[in-house]
Amino acid sequence: MTDDEFYYFCQDNADYKFERDALGNIDILGPTGGETGERNSELNAELGLWNRKDRTGFVYDSSTGFRLPNGATRSPDVAWVSADRRNALTAEERKKFPPLCPDFLVELLSESDSLTEGRKKMLEYMDNGCLLGWLIYPKTETAYIYRKDGSVSVVQGFDNHLSGEDILPDFSFDLSLLR
Repeated sequence: MTDDEFYYFCQDNADYKFERDALGNIDILGPTGGETGERNSELNAELGLWNRKDRTGFVYDSSTGFRLPNGATRSPDVAWVSADRRNALTAEERKKFPPLCPDFLVELLSESDSLTEGRKKMLEYMDNGCLLGWLIYPKTETAYIYRKDGSVSVVQGFDNHLSGEDILPDFSFDLSLLR
């Protein structure tokens, strides 16, 4: 499918959530369970509140597909794009799947998600221009912090905070909200 065909395919099947890898293979994603939905909401709420004060970008939820430079279309659980990059898109590009990789994103693994697949996705995001990404694995209360320089840090325990570092200045997320 072309990018437009995939977009309209998704619109015609709005009861389902799809992602597409760089080879064009389509993955059907199931709805999240209640606990994962609660956790996603906490992440989106905190980032949204920070963004209202900062106003340097735009926050997106897990329903937003981004067309990555490698051709994949991915939907991170939480995403943020700087205002400059978002505003450089045409009106048509903003309506469909924005053709860019978010500057910041979060993948929150649910019960059915694989840590191995989560790590693959994070590497794909980083290879496509993400500046900072968090992979959060509630089962083990572990967060993996991916950075544009290729480094990955591990934060063990939901009694910690994650920092937006220099990408989201003064943003901090209290992991205890995910318990």
